[in-house]
Amino acid sequence: MKFLRFIPFILLFTAATSCKKDKPVIAQHVKKVEKDTVLRIKPLDIKLNKVPQSYINSKKASIDNFYNNIWPKDNLSGGFLVAKNGEILYETYGGLANRSTKEEINSHTPLHLASVSKVLTAAVVLKLIDFKKLELDQKVNTLFPEFPYEDITIKMLLNHRSGLPNYAYFCDDSKIWDRSMLHNQDILDLMAKHKFDLYFKPDKKFGYCNTNYAMLALVIEKVTKMNYRDAMKKIIFDPLEMNDTYVFNYEEDKETASRSYKGNNVLYGFDFLDDVYGDKNIYSTPRDLLKFDMATYSHDFLNPELVKQVFKGYSYESKGVKNYGLGIRLREWKTGEKLFYHNGWWHGNTSSYVTLKKDTVTIIALSNKFSYKPYKVSKLAPLFGVYPMKDADEDLFD
Repeated sequence: MKFLRFIPFILLFTAATSCKKDKPVIAQHVKKVEKDTVLRIKPLDIKLNKVPQSYINSKKASIDNFYNNIWPKDNLSGGFLVAKNGEILYETYGGLANRSTKEEINSHTPLHLASVSKVLTAAVVLKLIDFKKLELDQKVNTLFPEFPYEDITIKMLLNHRSGLPNYAYFCDDSKIWDRSMLHNQDILDLMAKHKFDLYFKPDKKFGYCNTNYAMLALVIEKVTKMNYRDAMKKIIFDPLEMNDTYVFNYEEDKETASRSYKGNNVLYGFDFLDDVYGDKNIYSTPRDLLKFDMATYSHDFLNPELVKQVFKGYSYESKGVKNYGLGIRLREWKTGEKLFYHNGWWHGNTSSYVTLKKDTVTIIALSNKFSYKPYKVSKLAPLFGVYPMKDADEDLFD
């Protein structure tokens, strides 16, 4: 069967201000139609108003003050971006992608997203559901007969209610795994072989676990009949022109990828978990993540009824404002206000993606030097809407 790639939408990115000379420019993104795309997708129609200069001016000083308080003396080692309606209000980059070669980080430097990768993995799974290639309540063992947990569904993987054990823990046992480079299929094979106990009965409660998204990457491969890296590129990265985004391949990219550093600037070495993808291992930039965020405002990106299921909480076992949707964290207050986000941490990389849907604002911070500071950017939300952030602390290791 032949499939047609959609002609990507036109994105207008105009920089109102930038802390660097590298400013965004007005650009039109149009590609030729190809016949090898796995899904047929309509052109994306994004209708967001142009941001008035008066609005930009009213926010600039506050964002700049916030930035200088969080990252004083130019100690950012990554990128920070704030946008409204797809227009960049504030953007800055700093530090080194590789300290040995002195390669500087700029707007085109892909950095490890850590668990923010889950947002993009979930997006592809949801598109497969939207196009009837997969069902949200479909049991995982209908795709993988060897998967030993009968009651776990795709939805439970997406919203972390499966109860699956963390692969990083059971693979740390030398009797289970010899610490050679681990791959997603190895995780499935080990669960099939050892039938590890679940942490809890499926759908009983929320339990954040990277194994869920390592399995979702295998689901993508099974349904698309493509390698996860190729599927992500074909379904999300290329159509949205996320040209600086890719899935890390240890053998091919270990020498050229931006490196990861401890807080004291000591290099983090690779380990046996560094070739597992889906839960992590996507490298991207703030601008590319902004392109993705803009796509989520189009009804043609995902069916609106499915979008409603994405941006809702599924875990109310414990009181509080924090919850998890389908591949996205959220805070929801009694006032009805909601903030959507995802944080990440892997080795020295920390990241935060915040999307204020009601106010069409995007806030992104990426760092390749270990720091809690990216997690603080959600504190900017009250500048754009009614978000009682004082009632909730930052989430740490995601």
